[in-house]
Amino acid sequence: MIYSFKGYIPVVHESSFVHPLAAVTGNVVIGKNCYIGPGAAIRGDWGEIILEDGVNVQENCTVHMFPGKSIVLRESAHVGHGAVIHGANLGRNCLIGMNTVIMDDAEIGDECIVGAMSFVKANTIFPKRSLIVGNPAKVIKTVNDEMIGWKTKGTKLYQQLPEDCFDSLEEVEPLREIPKDRPTQEAFYKTLEEFKR
Repeated sequence: MIYSFKGYIPVVHESSFVHPLAAVTGNVVIGKNCYIGPGAAIRGDWGEIILEDGVNVQENCTVHMFPGKSIVLRESAHVGHGAVIHGANLGRNCLIGMNTVIMDDAEIGDECIVGAMSFVKANTIFPKRSLIVGNPAKVIKTVNDEMIGWKTKGTKLYQQLPEDCFDSLEEVEPLREIPKDRPTQEAFYKTLEEFKR
């Protein structure tokens, strides 16, 4: 759902998909080919949130900030399921792992990968291509070309997802039995662990 707040109406490019079970509120700008998953809350009620082209904010994520702040999720930033971005800026083509929390005025550099369930303290600045993990989060190594290639390929799936949703997503009544001719789905993208083998 898209909500105005105190005169601010979200701006969403027509190529982007906001799931009907997501909530986008107020001073929010969403660029081209973005995907906003169900249960996501992007709250521009107290400040400005800009999602540049190709950003995805997956299921049950929260993006918010303290009053008067402006934050940017740069082009192709990838925010995994359940993550919280509170008043932080994300660099271009970074990956934020599932259930990660990134606090106020933190800066995640371009092409960083933040591991699942990490906690990034307020005011922390990470340089580009950092592999970041832990609580509190710290850099454990540099993201190599292979890792960023894997990440970029995964993000392209989410950049294609808005078009796929517009073409085929529809509310239906559930089937009561599994059809005999139900197709299997192709395994066309590997987990990072499978990729590294």
